Amino acid sequence: MADRTERLAAWLRSRFDGALPPLAAASADASFRRYWRLRHGERSLIAVDAPPETEDNAAFVRLARDLAAIGLNVPEILADDLDQGFMLVEDLGDRHYLNHLGVDNADRLYGDAIAALVVLQAAGPNQGLPAYDEPFLRRELGIFDEWLLSGLLGLHPLEQQRDMLEQSYGLLVESALAQPQVCVHRDYHSRNLMLTERNNPGILDFQDAVVGPVAYDLVSLLRDCYIDWPEERVSGWTRMYLEQSLQRGVLRPEHIDSFPRWFDLMGVQRHLKAAGIFARLALRDGRPAYLGDLPRTLGYLSRVASRYPDLQPLATFVDEVVRPGVSGHLAG
Repeated sequence: MADRTERLAAWLRSRFDGALPPLAAASADASFRRYWRLRHGERSLIAVDAPPETEDNAAFVRLARDLAAIGLNVPEILADDLDQGFMLVEDLGDRHYLNHLGVDNADRLYGDAIAALVVLQAAGPNQGLPAYDEPFLRRELGIFDEWLLSGLLGLHPLEQQRDMLEQSYGLLVESALAQPQVCVHRDYHSRNLMLTERNNPGILDFQDAVVGPVAYDLVSLLRDCYIDWPEERVSGWTRMYLEQSLQRGVLRPEHIDSFPRWFDLMGVQRHLKAAGIFARLALRDGRPAYLGDLPRTLGYLSRVASRYPDLQPLATFVDEVVRPGVSGHLAG
């Protein structure tokens, strides 16, 4: 890390006529990227250190320009060195949705986020992005098996449990592939949305976008792994989304009856993946703080899965095996 920091400093000096503005650590995320805030004149900027061996920086630059072109508020790329993995980008501030959402402003902030999401789905790029297809979906579900069940909890499901998991995964994949396919951010939630004075929200961390299921980003937003809302509010925001998506042609009237199941099952798939990622961040990357988000994530999973007879066995497995194991791990 020290070597990369020195190389980043040298690159920044080359951009600022040999001078290096003071750097202050800015927010980190769940990847290998690191961020530094600096001032140049009256402007606040973000220096990004994104190792090219782990991060797709070309995708980030390309998508930033594509999303800005359709009116979304994403950081302007001011300079880049993709070979080294360094970028200098516009600073959208430090007011994450997560830290500013409250009972009184949630309708306004989620309204802004839903409006931006519908723009992304209606006008965002759908060529040149990876397809969120069956192999991709199954690889993500495998993160739950590898890192949470086996890695964190040391669980090796019996044959009957393994069959149940495979059957459940098949239902989730089938539901995802049945949906209209749109541009999907893949991490559209309160830690990647910034409260901004104009064109709210600012949108970060979009470089992993794919073409995939229409319900994915909405469930990321409304059943966020980092913040929980009463179901009646989630339902109200979902209705807001449906009205706008119909108006923009993202959904058609015949999709509306299917959407609640799409939304729920997409959430189960996402929360299985997220739970596995939280375990991986702790075990592989030395970031144990993410384990604190497991109880909420597993709670979503079991609560929603229990509503569907074909996913009831999964809910039972999570409630009787996985959640007690996680609780014991956290207590230890």
